[in-house]
This record gives sequence, C-alpha cells and structure tokens, in this order.
Amino acid sequence: MQSYLGTIVATLAAAAVALFAVEVAHRVIRRVGRRSLLLTELTDHAHRSIQVAATAVAVQFAVRFSTGYAVGEQWRQVLLHLLVLGVIAGVAWLVASLLVVAEDTALARFRVDVPDNRHARRVRTQVVMLRRLTIAVVVVLAVGVMLMTFPAVRGIGAGVLTSAGVVGVVAALAAQSLLGNVFAGLQLAFSDAVRLDDVVVVEGEWGRIEELTLSYVVVQIWDDRRLILPTSYFTTKPFQNWTRTEAAVLGTAEIDVDWAVPVQAMREELRRLVEGTELWDGRVCVLQVTDATGGMIKVRALVSAADAGSLWDLRCLVREHLVAWIRDHRPTAMPRMRAEVGDVGSNLAWQWVRPRRPAGRPAEGEAPDDSRVFGGSDDGDARSEAFVGPDEPAESRR
Repeated sequence: MQSYLGTIVATLAAAAVALFAVEVAHRVIRRVGRRSLLLTELTDHAHRSIQVAATAVAVQFAVRFSTGYAVGEQWRQVLLHLLVLGVIAGVAWLVASLLVVAEDTALARFRVDVPDNRHARRVRTQVVMLRRLTIAVVVVLAVGVMLMTFPAVRGIGAGVLTSAGVVGVVAALAAQSLLGNVFAGLQLAFSDAVRLDDVVVVEGEWGRIEELTLSYVVVQIWDDRRLILPTSYFTTKPFQNWTRTEAAVLGTAEIDVDWAVPVQAMREELRRLVEGTELWDGRVCVLQVTDATGGMIKVRALVSAADAGSLWDLRCLVREHLVAWIRDHRPTAMPRMRAEVGDVGSNLAWQWVRPRRPAGRPAEGEAPDDSRVFGGSDDGDARSEAFVGPDEPAESRR
C-alpha cells in the first residue's frame, strides 16, 4: 500500500513541478518579450501545448521510476504505454503550435491593409496552405508513431509492406479526386495564379477569394453569397483574375444613340465628368464609336479605376451621366426609329429620282459584281487570291 501511495504522490508532485516550471517560464517570457512579436506569439499560442507536453513527460518519468516494485506487472505496462501515447500526443501538439507561431510571425511582416498588397497576399496564401499541410503531416506522423508502439502493429508491418504496391494502387484510384484537389491547392499556392483577396470572375459571378484550402476555394460574391469550388477547378478551367498583377482595372459603358449625336462634344463631357470624381484614377478616359448598324450607333466609354469596386461605381456613374446629358442637352441624339411615308400609290420620294446610270440586268444565273466579295472585280480577285492561296489554279476557283 505504501508503494502505491508513493507512486501517486510522486506522480502528483511531478505534474505540479512541471506545471509550476512552465507557468514561471511563461510569465518570464511574457514580461521579457513584450516588444518581441515572436515571444508574444509563443506565449499566446504555445502555452497550453507546452503545459500538456511537459506534464505528460514528467508524469511518465515519475511513474517509471516510482514503480520499480511492480516490474513485470500488467497494470504497469498498460499505464506506461498510455503515458507514452500521451507524451507523443503532447509533443505533436507542441510541434504544431511552434509551427503556427513561426508562420504567424512570418505573416506579421506582410501587411494586407495597404493599397499595394499583392505580394503580401501571395505570401499569406502560401503560408496558410503550408500551415494546413504541416499540421496534417504532424498529425499523420503522430498517429503513425502511436500505432507503432503497439507490438501487434509492428508484427504485421512486414506483411503490410509486401502488399504496399497493391494497396497503393487501390488507394490512389479511390482517392484520385481528393489527391487531385490537394495537388491543385499546392499548385495554386505557389504558381501565383490566384491568391487570397483576389477579385475574380468565376462561373459568371464576380467576387473575391475569401478562403483557399487544399481541397476547395470559397469565393465571396459581391452580394455576400458564397461560391464553393474545388481547387482543381482553377487549374482546369479558365477564369478571370482582375487583381493578379495590380488592382487597377479598365471598364466600359456602352450607349446606343442616334446618328445625330455630336461625338466630340460627348467625348468632352465624359472627360469633364471623370475629372470631377474621385472614382477615376486618371489613367484611361476614351470614347469611341464601335458600331453603326440598325439605324443607331454604339458609343463606348472606356474608363479606369484603382480597384474593381470603384470601377463598378464609375461605370454606373458614366452611364447615368451620359444618358442624362443626352436627354437634357442633345435630345435629337436619343435613339429613334425612322419610317418613310409614300403617296397614295405607295411611291416613295427616292423612287422619283432618275438614277445616274441605268441598272444593267445581269445575265441569267450570274450574280452582279456588287454582290460578290471574292471575285467579279480586280479587287475581289485579289481578295480571293489572298484567302484561297496562290498555289491553287484560278480555273479551280471558277
């Protein structure tokens, strides 16, 4: 009975000493490291794990050295085995905590609350991905070491290794999708194709990268919805990244107007508008006529902004202002449909004008020259030669 009591007292004393030593060290490090980010992170994130690891080690040694009277007893072997498992788990937790402390210290050097934070977001993405990977590796190794402490597992190790090839093939086929996403996540982290807080257009939705893991990516859409995509999506399908090189982007605002619109006056009005708003970054302000069909012309205003959010507001502002300007100052330039009215005999005015040259009637089965793009004239023959090729005989094209 005294031996058992001595073991209990020794175990409690060892645990108390370990906890006291860790607490003293914690307070000293916190006081000394007030100006050190590394020591501050260490005291905040690794305190509990150090307590568990130190206590487990102290109790394991206390039990081992205070139970010499029970060598060979079954309960001693089971107790020591459980303590060994506790030590392995505590050390694994401590290693993972130290890795997290190191990664947080590295992240603190790169600020993301600055205008030009592209490099910081790239480092943050890589560190976050490495954190998840390292923690997973530490957990797997800890579980493996804990299993190897069982004699039965060590006994069947040789048999497992002999069939490792078959098991590996089966596991690879079963986890093909999972492994593909894992490798895709690592590729995204280090290829710089997409980073945290990047503005992207995916599946027709505009948003930013909110979370990036080894298996999936969370896109926060502009209306606060969340689009969840596997990481392999970004390595196998095209997507738009508006902030890969810089946050500044270009955008357009298109308006259909009548042919009577004064384009130069409209261009000057656009310049006056963007110069008076803080949404414009001062880089690009262009107004061009990009189409003239269907009785109307299409005017495109190309403007630039410092980021995607400002660009959206600027495009809406340009569109609203130009619409109001046309309505208030150039009402004749508003889109309209034209119709021709003839006399009682349905004769139109342009039909009464004598043509300058008689309209020749083409031979039967032959198309007129002005309806042929390739051929029928010197210009058409040259165009046909350019598109068909000089090696083909001319007779084969007729």
